[in-house]
Amino acid sequence: MNLRLIGISAGVLIILSLPLAGAIAGPDFAGQDDGKGGGLLSSLGLADRAGGSRTPAPGAPPAQQAGPPQAERQQPGPSAQPRTDSRCGPELSSPQGVEAQTCILVGEGRTWGRSYYRNTSGRALDAVLTVMGPAGRTVQIRCAVGAGDEPGLCETPREDSTGAPDAYSAVAEFAVPDDEGRLLLRSGSNSPAPADG
Repeated sequence: MNLRLIGISAGVLIILSLPLAGAIAGPDFAGQDDGKGGGLLSSLGLADRAGGSRTPAPGAPPAQQAGPPQAERQQPGPSAQPRTDSRCGPELSSPQGVEAQTCILVGEGRTWGRSYYRNTSGRALDAVLTVMGPAGRTVQIRCAVGAGDEPGLCETPREDSTGAPDAYSAVAEFAVPDDEGRLLLRSGSNSPAPADG
């Protein structure tokens, strides 16, 4: 009696595991599922000669008869993104392992500053990004710069633009966050390119 129960249980498990094994294995790249009648569904007798499944998925619409192709519905594309103009200084680096490039960005009537950085100095740093605009307007933000090789960015809030874009400039300063606050790198949107030689 026990042997019969074990045999029946083993048979049921094998039958139930076949669809699961097929789902885990995925398509047969050895030519078994290349439209020539091979593959798991065919071996179980569940596929028709055209390679499709005999049983439609639950909730699937009934199969349509072949005929002239119908015009496809045009899908709307992604909405147009607003234009953003940028003015960036050169990419600068310090001997201590800090790299940065600082930019002024203008878009949708707003202006803001952004500094792209990479900190390979081996220690966490503080960055202060300052945007200076017309009529003495200044926006400043402090960013924590983690130690590591991953690139990051520090960005000021977006403020309504007043005046021409070239009336704005940005400066990012990267320093050691201790009592001395030793400056490691200063990067500006209007920084001159480093001289060769």
